[in-house]
Amino acid sequence: MKEFVKTVLAVICGFIVLQILSFILFMIMFAGALISGGKPALPKSGVLDLDFSSISIAEQGKSTPDFAFAAGMNMNPTKSIGLLDAVKAIETAAGDPSIKFILLRSDYITSGMATLEELRSALAAFRESGKPVIAYTEIPGNGSYYLSTVADKILMGSQHGGTYMLFGLMSQQIFLKDLLDKLGVQMQLIRHGKYKSAGEMFLANSSSKENREQNQILIDSAWKVFSDAIAESRGISVEEFNGLLDNLSLVVPEDFLAGKLVDELVDHKTLQERLCTFAQVEEIKDLHLVPLADYSAAKKSSGFSRSQVAVIYADGEIVDGSASTGVAGDRFVQIIDKARENKSVKAVVLRVNSPGGSVSSSIKIREALDRLQEEKPLVASFGDYAASGGYWIANGCSKIFSDANTVTGSIGVFSILPEFSALSRKLGVNIETIGSNKHSDMLALMRPFDKDEVDYLTESIEDIYDMFVNLVATSRGKSYEEIDEIGQGRIWTGRDALGIGLVDEIGNLNDAICYAAALADLHSSDEYSIASYPAPAGMFDDLLQSFGAGDKTPSILAGTPFEALGYELGKITDGRNGVVYARLPYSLDIR
Repeated sequence: MKEFVKTVLAVICGFIVLQILSFILFMIMFAGALISGGKPALPKSGVLDLDFSSISIAEQGKSTPDFAFAAGMNMNPTKSIGLLDAVKAIETAAGDPSIKFILLRSDYITSGMATLEELRSALAAFRESGKPVIAYTEIPGNGSYYLSTVADKILMGSQHGGTYMLFGLMSQQIFLKDLLDKLGVQMQLIRHGKYKSAGEMFLANSSSKENREQNQILIDSAWKVFSDAIAESRGISVEEFNGLLDNLSLVVPEDFLAGKLVDELVDHKTLQERLCTFAQVEEIKDLHLVPLADYSAAKKSSGFSRSQVAVIYADGEIVDGSASTGVAGDRFVQIIDKARENKSVKAVVLRVNSPGGSVSSSIKIREALDRLQEEKPLVASFGDYAASGGYWIANGCSKIFSDANTVTGSIGVFSILPEFSALSRKLGVNIETIGSNKHSDMLALMRPFDKDEVDYLTESIEDIYDMFVNLVATSRGKSYEEIDEIGQGRIWTGRDALGIGLVDEIGNLNDAICYAAALADLHSSDEYSIASYPAPAGMFDDLLQSFGAGDKTPSILAGTPFEALGYELGKITDGRNGVVYARLPYSLDIR
């Protein structure tokens, strides 16, 4: 027994010593990072390198630099840069004599369609300064090639064996009725809107006519933006471009060259020679590539202005409560109030990148925004998504800027709950419920709704839908009937939404900031600084997140058509029975 106790004490002491040593090592690394964590040093002359294999574009950037020990601490070594920071860096580089041109390597970009659109617009403006953009590609896909075509020249790797993903846009939906029937789970759906296809994945084996129609129109509209820009940039017709894709004509790099989709095929040595020529240097050792994230960090102004334009980022699903992720209603109201009460904030841009979510939180957020707008100019900017609840919170802004490929609209509401009585019988599990009133067990999920309960829920859904439509009609200066006609849960691209009056102008986040500043009589960027709400995440947020990453089990469905299955099934068992949603009816993944 004595030896056992000694062994246990030795293990405990060893564990404590290990923890102390780990903490000391962490503090040494942290101190070193702080010492070297200033702005990166830039060469006197170089090339701005947009290499999307090493950076990712987020809605909101980080407040602290990426530290050298990130990889060692199990943190993502890929640098994340905010979209606005990326655009501002490209804008700065246009007037920076030390930057000779931009090297664009977009093969691994994973950004959404609207984000790609904003980056492409920034690169086009850079070209107007007289400096070239040179793109290099090896495995072009829909989004990466669309971005590459803004370049003056597109160089393509001459090596064969690449996996090309340039086939045109697609969306996928998954349908679970047969699976749920086998399990004995019945879904009970209450909704308003013939296009509000929420629940179809649980109730049917294929899309309804209306759902398929709206998805086809959405894909066609988004592809028109892509294909028109590509064809114009490459000097070919849209029909020629689509013909190359439809006939599967792009098998080897030579096919891209023959189809006028690239300008030259190069091996590694030739690529280096071409880049040296563009940079006007003799040898590759004199070619200095400046990563976009480093350039942004070095050039980003840290100055404070007495006048600020606040950008409030509504990024993620709208949820109830005060969660630190997503657009949590209670937390977000506090964020809005903070911007409203800040005397330095003269105007506000609401940046929406959200598929919607909880109706109750959407209402709270909209009311807080209305209070803000009584005191300060408020303008909206739409990112990849501004749909349903995302549109609910934003449609009252004085002006709405949207990207052409933003997914927006979806003016409709629904509530969906599973019913497990058949599953219970199959499993041999008997559940007995005792209630005080006739409908006490209405949300117990162990029996179907009766007619009175369906009528009750339908009345609630209809009331919320009417509230939504009236809200949009008042904000957009239209009648109830006009909004109802384009509502019904239907989704639109920003390009189509402009034509029906749901948005005011096709423009990016920077356009919205400039417009909001002008409303506050701030007509030069020197007169104001940009403040982000909520405050950007920093290193410690990443560190805490990385510590929790080990709890997540990688899904064997990742990368397959069934990847969204776990997420969608989770939505019906998240414990929030009876919640009414104003959100996109399904996870919309266009690629």
